Amino acid sequence: MKLSLYHDLLLKWQSKINLVGADTLADAWDRHFLDSLQLLNAIDDLSGTIVDVGSGAGFPGMTLAIGGATDMHLIESDGKKITFLREIARLTETKVSIHHCRAEDCEKLSADIIVSRAVSSIDNLLSFSLPQISHGTTCLFHKGKNYAKEIEEAKEHWLFEITVIPSVTHDQSAILKLTHIRKRGYDSQRNGQKP
Repeated sequence: MKLSLYHDLLLKWQSKINLVGADTLADAWDRHFLDSLQLLNAIDDLSGTIVDVGSGAGFPGMTLAIGGATDMHLIESDGKKITFLREIARLTETKVSIHHCRAEDCEKLSADIIVSRAVSSIDNLLSFSLPQISHGTTCLFHKGKNYAKEIEEAKEHWLFEITVIPSVTHDQSAILKLTHIRKRGYDSQRNGQKP
């Protein structure tokens, strides 16, 4: 099974490079794999272009690709983690596009969905992802118990509609589904007007 191979490789490579928190390895199936795969319940079309910002060890992007997403793009700036992602893709025979770059510098990928897990605040994630965001883009962000505060901070710079989806792996965590995303003042700045 591809996920079992992925799990074994995660444990093997973790001894060489820091892929995930060492204290999460004993419960990696729930903490990383199930936590990532729960996004499948929030994605209607697995054939759309999905971009994982700050993919790290491949959570959630690589697991979604193994789970059936057919146009998955993993963005990661760390070279060692890029090597790990390429090895996972090769050994599990999983079709993914791996981009070695910072999210804000990556080529435009026309994302239908942007996912991210354990990378940064909502405000920062939206800033990093701005080149990939269009009117129809949906963002699915894993967030911990302080997500309400992050939402309020993000609203100072962004306009969006949000749905809070309770996490299946932790009762204080959630998946935040953001749609109709716009940077405050962005349209007026683009038209040469003051925001």
